[in-house]
Amino acid sequence: MKSELIFQSSPWFIILCLLAGAVYAVVLYQKKTNFSVLQNRLLAVARGLLVALLAFLLINPLLRSNKSTIEKPTVVLAIDNSTSMAQGGQDKLTQLKDNLQKLKDDIESKGASVEIKTFDEEGDNKDINGIKFGEKTSDLSGLLANVKNNYEGRNLTDVILVSDGIANSGISPTYGKYNFNIHSIGLGDTTQKKDIKLNAVYTNRIAYLSNKFPVQAEISSFGYLGKSTSVLLKQGGKVLDKQIISFDKPTDLKQVTFYTAAEQKGMQRYIIEVVPSSGEFSTRNNSRDVYIDVVDGKEKVLLVALAPHPDIKAIKSIIEKNELYELTVKIIQSDNISEIGNQPFDALILHQLPDLYGAGGSLINRLLAQQKPTLFILGNQSNIASFNGLQQTLSIISQAGRADKVTAKFNSSFNLFNLDGEKLNILEKLPPLLSPFGEYRPATGSETILYQRVGSLVTPKPLLIANTANARKSAVLAGEGMWQWRLEEFALTDKQEVVDEIFMKTLQLISVKDDKRKLRVYPVSPEFSIDDKVIFENEAYNDIYERIYNQNIKLDITDERGTTKSYNYTISQENTRFEITGLGEGVYRYKASTQVLGKSEVVDGQFIVRNADLEGLTNTADFNMLRTLAQQNNGKFFVANQLDKLKEYLSSNQSPDKVMSVEEMNEFINLKWVFFVLLILASIEWVTRKYLGSY
Repeated sequence: MKSELIFQSSPWFIILCLLAGAVYAVVLYQKKTNFSVLQNRLLAVARGLLVALLAFLLINPLLRSNKSTIEKPTVVLAIDNSTSMAQGGQDKLTQLKDNLQKLKDDIESKGASVEIKTFDEEGDNKDINGIKFGEKTSDLSGLLANVKNNYEGRNLTDVILVSDGIANSGISPTYGKYNFNIHSIGLGDTTQKKDIKLNAVYTNRIAYLSNKFPVQAEISSFGYLGKSTSVLLKQGGKVLDKQIISFDKPTDLKQVTFYTAAEQKGMQRYIIEVVPSSGEFSTRNNSRDVYIDVVDGKEKVLLVALAPHPDIKAIKSIIEKNELYELTVKIIQSDNISEIGNQPFDALILHQLPDLYGAGGSLINRLLAQQKPTLFILGNQSNIASFNGLQQTLSIISQAGRADKVTAKFNSSFNLFNLDGEKLNILEKLPPLLSPFGEYRPATGSETILYQRVGSLVTPKPLLIANTANARKSAVLAGEGMWQWRLEEFALTDKQEVVDEIFMKTLQLISVKDDKRKLRVYPVSPEFSIDDKVIFENEAYNDIYERIYNQNIKLDITDERGTTKSYNYTISQENTRFEITGLGEGVYRYKASTQVLGKSEVVDGQFIVRNADLEGLTNTADFNMLRTLAQQNNGKFFVANQLDKLKEYLSSNQSPDKVMSVEEMNEFINLKWVFFVLLILASIEWVTRKYLGSY
């Protein structure tokens, strides 16, 4: 370590510090006659050094130190430990492990450090022979990305990826950018097998009760020219539909579309199955599960407007993007008012109503009397005085006909729903809305989502505000012209995301139904893997919705065949969860019951257990991908029996040690040893004077 003293003022001040110490010592000890000459001089030297050092500290010098460390190269052995690696048999895996252990020992003998990474983090940096090849998916890009993140700043020079090249999760690793060399080792058989494979299934995530919906299957084949097979759509062991496909080419790709109707609400499991043909290499890739949420109708939104307006079309486009909402638009100036009043709805949007002309009249009162969530959109035709009396979210004191042109600024402290902070910067680039001019007074419980921005000044006036504390949840957009926002956002980004997301999440915020149940039992995730524990969270509340514990809960789990298993457990403050293992794949329905303060409480729901055997979909190793990955990252590709060539390559291309130099700048006064020097000098002088009978 090299150190250097740096002065923030002229070094000539050191002479003044020494002079100050000398003068102080001479003045203090020149007349001391009760000490000997030697004692007098030694005490004077101690006092002089003490004063000089204190004066030196006053000019605040700095001590710069450079510390250099040498870090040996690190090589990461990234091993694909998925089940597809075991297709060649246990003997090949055992041989691979032995060869990898020899490669590791050889690299370490050259002075480098070797660390092991797998998909299973618990297997990292363990003995190679202890690695188990049981992972159900292969996310090679994720594996390399983790290596990149975990070794940032270290002397990571090479990564050796051992894989069959089958990547069935995440993106292709060839799309990534890495700051280290990647050498790939290929294991497996690249020969295409005689096989029929169900590549993918496409369908809607949501379907509506009694409505028909499509299920499309994509099927590929190799080696079945002139042959045919059947494709089945099944549910609960029953065949719902069947189609026959014929293969016209040695390597063929076919698509099959089924149309079926949902007859039950809730999550439904369908199976697409290709009937196996003789000679297939594997039948594990002949079937896929499809899970579809069947709902009974959409959330009905009623938009009532004074007159046609471009904002209405913009709102219609936003809401129709969401499959769970159904929008009905009514215009007071053109539609029958009595029909509007009889229109059923779950949420209400009032555009520029109540209006200055009183056209809405009693209709608005009748609609609001239903206490449904309401979104008010204000404009130049809005009657602000009437608006103030119809809701408890925002009060505006304004004069008719006066308006401001404002843009939006997101309220960073708003947290009732999540938005991407970086994307929200585009709000400042959007055209201004026309907003009523006046004094804005948010009601108690209201939370501002967007503030009004006039020019570069962000005002405390809300542009978009919501209140979820009252009996009728409501929100207010205090401005018209949102259609311009959507057009400008598309012009700037080729997308319409930010404005649509803010509007839709605001509507969802006020329309979500409160859960007032005293008992809540629910799975922590709507979906579980077949190898995971199914975990239930349990909550019980008293009459004022305080958490209570020591509740005995009965939980019934029913599978698709109607078989029910019952569990009984007690929740405590230390543990509110219950775990279940051993459930097979499928859709399960649950019902939980207990007595809360003497009253029976029951809740129910559903969850899915998936058997996502992605490893069984592809049986052909992809060495081309591994070769491309190595070429893109200054590495070499070798097959598993060529590890000796990799040893030779690494030996002839050894990476140098990394020398790291760290520079530190410390104030001299902060050094601990300086304090002890001062303490020692002062102690020596004080003890000596006491010992010699002075003070």
